[in-house]
Amino acid sequence: MFDFKGKVVLITGASYGLGEQFAYAFAEAGADLILTARSEELLAQVAQRCESHGGKALVIAGDVSVESDVERVIGGGLEAFGRIDVLINNAGIADARGVAAEQFDAEMFNRILAVDLVGAFYFARGCGKHMLERGAGSIVNICSILASGGNENNVIGYTAAKGGLLNMTYQLGVEWADRGVRVNSVSPGFIVTEMTRPMLEAMGIDRWIASRTPMRRVGEAQEVTNAVMFLASDLASYITGVDLLVDGGTNASNGTFQIPPIHHEWNTQTPMVPTSYTPVQPRPDWYQALEKGVPGVHYPLPEADGPAEQD
Repeated sequence: MFDFKGKVVLITGASYGLGEQFAYAFAEAGADLILTARSEELLAQVAQRCESHGGKALVIAGDVSVESDVERVIGGGLEAFGRIDVLINNAGIADARGVAAEQFDAEMFNRILAVDLVGAFYFARGCGKHMLERGAGSIVNICSILASGGNENNVIGYTAAKGGLLNMTYQLGVEWADRGVRVNSVSPGFIVTEMTRPMLEAMGIDRWIASRTPMRRVGEAQEVTNAVMFLASDLASYITGVDLLVDGGTNASNGTFQIPPIHHEWNTQTPMVPTSYTPVQPRPDWYQALEKGVPGVHYPLPEADGPAEQD
């Protein structure tokens, strides 16, 4: 679907997870790659697989939160290829402890912001300047559905960082629009990779995620990759400052049922086409009060026994 022959793509956080999948997809599409993350060993393994598709893959290890490392990665990429056409700002960390906001420590909060937001700014600024001088380029920031609203997952540092990244996308997308550089973001929902799938399925988290998602399933890494490659490509030549949600409808929803909605049973004369989704919880006993529908709407109100007595 996508052709990146002759293009140079820089991917941060490319050693595992979604970043690794992005690298393989761009390599298959013909791109030359600049791959960066903290682990040079893991990057080398990814690069070897990418080069099996015929392109070049340059590995430059570094920490996105260290400004001098970012400058070294960008400088090394420009020295090797002479240009950077696409930046995928993917590097990010989260916090799986589930610590409530009122207990969240400043050290972890600042660390998440340093990687997820400040590091993304360093790369956008450095690559953006080069792209502006050339009058062409595309930046895709990997954001999150947690940038667009609150949630009960207790990840205050992550939501704050991704919220900042989303607004940075809007600002740069507008500020650089008339100088040939497009800046967009992709906000994944809950996505499984081959690395995380066994754990999610074993713990039952995949069913919990599906219960909160209108499409009733978890997302696949390829579905995020497709969105990233679209925004990075010339197919999106008139798109900038856009956040593309890849979340199965989660952010469009004001709430998704986790028990069977009783109103699905009401309209027996005009039944809805049934869903194949199996709710995670059974119908509770108190549903019986509304089992037949709304009185006076779905069935007649009971007639009074006789005229009301008058005083």
